[in-house]
Amino acid sequence: MVRASAAFALAAALSVTALGQGGPADDKSIPTSKVERLNRAPVSKEILKVTLPRPIETTLPNGIHLMILEDHRFPLITAQFEIDGAGPMFEPAGQPGLAGATAALLTEGTKTRTSQQIAEQIDSLGGSLSASSGFGSGSAVVAASGLSDTFDQWFALTADVLLHPNFPADELAQYQARAKSALLQQRSRPAFLANQTLNQALYGAYPAAIVAATPESLDSLTPAMLADWHAKQYAPQNTVLAISGDVHAQTLIPKLRKWLAEWKRTKTPVKFAPAPPPAAKQKIFLVDRPGSVQTTLLMGNLAIDRTNPDFPAMVVLNEVLGAGSASRLFLNLREEKGYTYGVYSNIVARKYAGPWTAGGDLRSEVTDGAMTEFLRELNRIRDEKVSDNELDAARRSVVARFALSLESPQQLIGYAITRKAYNFPADYWDKYPAKIAAISADDVRRVAKKYIDPASMQIVAVGDAEKIKAVLEKYGPVEMVASSDTLAPPTSKPAGASAH
Repeated sequence: MVRASAAFALAAALSVTALGQGGPADDKSIPTSKVERLNRAPVSKEILKVTLPRPIETTLPNGIHLMILEDHRFPLITAQFEIDGAGPMFEPAGQPGLAGATAALLTEGTKTRTSQQIAEQIDSLGGSLSASSGFGSGSAVVAASGLSDTFDQWFALTADVLLHPNFPADELAQYQARAKSALLQQRSRPAFLANQTLNQALYGAYPAAIVAATPESLDSLTPAMLADWHAKQYAPQNTVLAISGDVHAQTLIPKLRKWLAEWKRTKTPVKFAPAPPPAAKQKIFLVDRPGSVQTTLLMGNLAIDRTNPDFPAMVVLNEVLGAGSASRLFLNLREEKGYTYGVYSNIVARKYAGPWTAGGDLRSEVTDGAMTEFLRELNRIRDEKVSDNELDAARRSVVARFALSLESPQQLIGYAITRKAYNFPADYWDKYPAKIAAISADDVRRVAKKYIDPASMQIVAVGDAEKIKAVLEKYGPVEMVASSDTLAPPTSKPAGASAH
């Protein structure tokens, strides 16, 4: 067995193999790429075998699930609280931004410390401290790191921030001003407009449709609202505390029982409602940006959640189609056609069904050609088997990235958190490389036909309507979306009504 600490060298070899052996350019069904691939490395057919170090796990009396991964190579420690139920997926309807504001204000003042004191103290200890809660997530995350010699001090500061925030009105006002300014910047970016429009098309009234707050929802926030959200949603029984680095679990666990004892259980359960079904009929949305010289295309549909057994096959499919610069979309639209600087695809899988998407920025005058090639590649992955060389390169690339990630203690504890969050078996990550390596061309074609259907694809274009509307109408009816229409989030209910 190859231990995780030995994975780096193996991954480097795998990376060379993945880049050097038959990728999309070797597939005779598309023209040969202008990129030359010389000095191919020899291929090893041996499957990467790893045994990830297991964290020590226990549950504290108040319900916190504790995971400790000891690593004494460096005098550093990281700690991360992941609080399920405290994320935007559970926000009350009409209050987007409440969860993010609450998390952001945790570090801006406690009952005994001002924001300046918090910043100065964490700096003096040589540590870092942050809190966040992003749209699409059901969780809030409080993360800290520092030297092992000062762990007791910076962890006490972290606990104070987590348990005793006072949400000062002046700090909230400053946050609101910064957040509204950031909204204006977001709305100047075509990629944001495309993402927001697509999410609304895919999710409708489901909370994942919301990808940003609004000026009105930000203005409505008060310290009392943030305090109420914190009191109700920041619950220890819904929390995973993951600590990795130069710690000794045997001595740390009793300390944590004492330090976190005041955080009392609540009656706040967390349950995600199922996401809506995928769209059944293709729709094309056009967000008008007069004068734009580029078109931003983004297309996709809902696919799978993270526990779906099709996940490994979707990862490999995505690697073949659009995950990087050796993928079909990139080689076709950039290398062969010169339509764009980059085009990619992505698969998102969470506790609810996420989308498979593909897109990129391209010159307005090649919108027609780009649409043709996008749809051509989506149909090709469904209708034709992936070649052996292309499939082998994709699988090796996925495994190589996984192997490289095993050098990071933070990533290792992240894998442990994922395993806990989705109730995966203890050896899930040990078997992950073998699962990827076992994906066949039939598997790729099967999931492509199941989850990627141009006839039901939701397509968003952001650009100058005068230049591209007629082009898009060749592919179906076009629904115009004014930039101002994407400001108001759809009426939604929390993903887990029981969380309130």
